[in-house]
Amino acid sequence: MSVEFFYLILFVIAALYAAVGHGGASGYLALMALYGIAPKEMKPTALVLNLFVSLTSFVQYYRGGHFKLRIFIPIALASIPLAFVGGMIHVEDTLYKRILGILLLFPVFRFFFFKSPDDSELKEPKIYLSLLFGGVIGLLSGMIGIGGGILLSPVLILLKWTNQKQTAAISAAFIFVNSIAGLGGMLTKEISFTSDMWMYIICAFAGGLLGAYLASKKLNQNGLKYVLAVVLLMASYKLISSTI
Repeated sequence: MSVEFFYLILFVIAALYAAVGHGGASGYLALMALYGIAPKEMKPTALVLNLFVSLTSFVQYYRGGHFKLRIFIPIALASIPLAFVGGMIHVEDTLYKRILGILLLFPVFRFFFFKSPDDSELKEPKIYLSLLFGGVIGLLSGMIGIGGGILLSPVLILLKWTNQKQTAAISAAFIFVNSIAGLGGMLTKEISFTSDMWMYIICAFAGGLLGAYLASKKLNQNGLKYVLAVVLLMASYKLISSTI
């Protein structure tokens, strides 16, 4: 596949993720893995792209009044230091692809099977669970090079702590701070970026802006979720099958 097609898919992934309140690192990682880019370049590259797209998405949902700071704070406090630690941990290439392939299934299950709760069904978060989930997700995020939104969103929905738009707002902020922490951990050792990094940023940022615009226009998010879920399911299958 040509490099132009790679940029196009990168743009589309960023737009789809931003439209549903995510940064897109898991999608970028899957795309780069399928193109044979080395994991040592994949992880920091995906986190940098995450910063641009998640911030764009967060601003959109924050302006809509959907961000819940009291829910976000304990999760982030536990996640940030462990994301930093995770960024310092090296994962062998084959194991890395298997873990990434498995993690891609989380948003697939969420988009297909987890219905967003109504406001009347929402429950008050328990601090100890917020800290536990925040810490575990933060560690995994740093290790794999994702922001953690694909893991946090199903938790928030399943436990009925937030509705769909609140989940998107909190996940976007969570992805942003985790990406910074994960990059910080990686910077304690030698890392490398692809030579086409600026083109990656331009494509992802442009896609993120489009996704945020689509979300603001109340485009049918269920349709976007199903498209994204199918793409991630295919990527998960390819990643796992390539290591068997």
